[in-house]
Amino acid sequence: MKKHYAVITGASSGLGAEFARQLSQEGYSLVLAARREDRLKELAAEIRKLQKESLNGGDEMPDIRIITEDLSTIEGCRSLMEKIRDIPIGIFINNAGFGDCGRFLETDEEKELSMINVNVRALHLLTKLALRRFEAQNGGYLLNVASSAGLIPAGPYMSAYYATKAYAASLTRGIAQELKEAGSRVYVGALCPGPVDTEFNTVANVEFALPGITPEYCVREAIRGMKKRQIVIVPSPRMKLATGFGRHLPESLYIAAAGHQQKKKLG
Repeated sequence: MKKHYAVITGASSGLGAEFARQLSQEGYSLVLAARREDRLKELAAEIRKLQKESLNGGDEMPDIRIITEDLSTIEGCRSLMEKIRDIPIGIFINNAGFGDCGRFLETDEEKELSMINVNVRALHLLTKLALRRFEAQNGGYLLNVASSAGLIPAGPYMSAYYATKAYAASLTRGIAQELKEAGSRVYVGALCPGPVDTEFNTVANVEFALPGITPEYCVREAIRGMKKRQIVIVPSPRMKLATGFGRHLPESLYIAAAGHQQKKKLG
């Protein structure tokens, strides 16, 4: 597998960048995809420096390729898959996405539609195209970065974001069952963390949030769960408890509790 590439979307920051660092340390060559070429180049330079420091003299340094695409468009998604058509892919991390916070009647509809394009439409299309490729080559790992929000019935004050992540989690679990019944060697899973200390909160207009786990810990647990072929990976013990306990609450109370927590983020 170390002769294969790991493709990471949304690799310019946050969890995407951390997936790149940790998978590189495991010996994978990388395809880093995002809109911000300058950030991708900075990350690639950082990883190459770490590679040189860790490799022995005669070892071959893994490759790093940069692809800039706007995955909020169908054309951008198809272009990405076309550009990696001849690259041996072993892992696909579907990480691109963002959130927004606010009262639904007041949040910006253009930002929400863009969020739906990335969090739902791009994730859907890239999942389908990557899995078709993995099925044809009889193996591969695809991890969709969802959220613990996708395991909760609804999230007032982040209603659209919760809905997009519910789509990601539901889609992934449905596909996983289909692959299991077909006896496929292809893996698909959903990473469902709670708060993570990244720039997500800035993009989502969040002023207050629960204490988050570190990106390093989140990605380490994600890779461990992926190797164990876990379908739903919840890296935070707090969120495992919360989502597990919440299933035993009346749905209206569960949603109200989620809304109470999200409302705090409005400041």
